Amino acid sequence: MLEFVGLDERAELVYRALLSLGAATPEGLAERLSLNPCLVQQSLAELETNGLVAPSASLPDHYVAAPPAVALAPALSQRRHELNEAERVVEMLADEYRRTGAATSGAADLVEVVSGVSALRHRFEQIQLGTENELLALVTEAPVAVGPEENGAEDIVVARGVTHRTVLSRDRLADGPVMEALALALERGQQVRVAEHVPTKLVVSDRRLAMVPLLALGTSGEPAALLVRAPGLLEALIGLFEQCWQLAYPVRFAADGLLGLDGPGGPTGLVGPGTLEVAEDQPDPVDLQILSLLLTGLTDASVAKQLDLGLRTVQRRVQRLMTLTGVSTRLQLGWHAYERGWVAR
Repeated sequence: MLEFVGLDERAELVYRALLSLGAATPEGLAERLSLNPCLVQQSLAELETNGLVAPSASLPDHYVAAPPAVALAPALSQRRHELNEAERVVEMLADEYRRTGAATSGAADLVEVVSGVSALRHRFEQIQLGTENELLALVTEAPVAVGPEENGAEDIVVARGVTHRTVLSRDRLADGPVMEALALALERGQQVRVAEHVPTKLVVSDRRLAMVPLLALGTSGEPAALLVRAPGLLEALIGLFEQCWQLAYPVRFAADGLLGLDGPGGPTGLVGPGTLEVAEDQPDPVDLQILSLLLTGLTDASVAKQLDLGLRTVQRRVQRLMTLTGVSTRLQLGWHAYERGWVAR
């Protein structure tokens, strides 16, 4: 956290230890932190240079920590000044860009075509890192430029507290990496819903910038996308997202990682073993997990693959649920599951 004043992790540990102890010798700090005394002495020298520690006036060979509000104030003030200058430069460049765009094309600042995997990846990262409040996304087929496991920018944005809302196409649930990313997203408090059909990929940043894919451009078939800032078109894309969001099913994971499915507009009551007391005439947690995946539209084979179960096991459990409810079709099973409070819509 103190990188902004040029200090490494070890120096920060030494400073924090001094804050808690009030005063300490280099040897005492080394023992407390299980560090080499020479390294602790080096960190103390760096901290003293930055005005964060000083030799104790009353205790020989001891160091004391300077108050953080006093010691770090100059660095914070300098950082604020640098940020203000950076914002001023960005505004100046944006004004220049708008003037140049207005001379060449009236829509230059409203839409932009980006083509090529590298350019798409770079611009997508820029959009995420530039988001301050809310990021909306529609996810359809397999990614072209950035896969779930490659999206490091998302971790940074989530740590900043940016709200995420994502609508995921149902067929993406059959993809193992997508399910892992989904579990992580839900664990971090991101909101995810699953829809039978998602019309297009879409990313919207703070309701002021959207990225939507285009058909491949040129004979090379390079992927391309359109960056949209035009207010009217932007509102239409946001409206498309909100419509998909309202029609989709919220998903969640129970404490043990089991997938749960909610109905649009509220929770279904489909729960995991941590919140469900299973009786003989009730489905067990695995039954509920199978049912939740079936309700998203997955086939028996896809459910078996996703849960690492045998196909016959899945079918046998579904048959047990049908016997339990006294029905002969899966359509009736869904209705009875609702009536019994296993799910709700």
